[in-house]
Amino acid sequence: MQTDQPRPSRRSRLVRVILGRLALSLLLGLGIVAGLILGDVVAIPNRLNPFTPLRVADDVNWLTRLKLSRLERDREQCRAVLADAPVVHRSVADRPLDKGCGLSDAVEVSRSSIGLNREFTATCPLAVAWSLFETHVLRPVAREQFGQDVVRVVHLGTYACRNINHRAQGRRSEHATANAIDVAGFVLADGQQVTVQADWVGGNSRRSAFLRALRNGACNVFDVVLSPDYNEVHHDHFHFDMGSHRACR
Repeated sequence: MQTDQPRPSRRSRLVRVILGRLALSLLLGLGIVAGLILGDVVAIPNRLNPFTPLRVADDVNWLTRLKLSRLERDREQCRAVLADAPVVHRSVADRPLDKGCGLSDAVEVSRSSIGLNREFTATCPLAVAWSLFETHVLRPVAREQFGQDVVRVVHLGTYACRNINHRAQGRRSEHATANAIDVAGFVLADGQQVTVQADWVGGNSRRSAFLRALRNGACNVFDVVLSPDYNEVHHDHFHFDMGSHRACR
């Protein structure tokens, strides 16, 4: 037995036709604009051009994350971007994954635009993201909050063959491939020390505002940003990574 199906009204058919034509017009318009940009007919700044490689010197905007994601798939482009960044580094030999731990397209960063308590090993995309963070978040926020520069970053390391939150079972941490960095504190030009553990809650109000501004700014650069607001495990540090997930806590 056949059941009559309600026929779309004339109005709904008309709406679908209009929406389809609008979508087609939009795609054609985007194609024309892309062609003009790629053909150098229309000149736009590098930072606003989705087809040009990332430059650390360019301001962070809505295209930054798109360009960063390309570096994860293009090793040569990532190294070219890093070569133009204020980061002293050397290549590290690949180490095939063994039980979820290993290195691929990694570098050892000995110094960046700001001093480090010690060198660290990081994937190339993480090293680029770190340089962006220093240039467009850390240094400007320090000048805004304290009127001076940060001269040293105190980090807890990058590579560690372990699971998330040091659990015995579960998924491997981004630290297992040197795709994450934990940051505990900062030293200002006048010797003043700001630490996540002491100043996130209950510390000097300016230091607390500084740390929260850093957390918020980092979310525009890294894929995952975790602070003491996330859980007790992160009570004394920020976790920044360039993994496949997205979080800002």
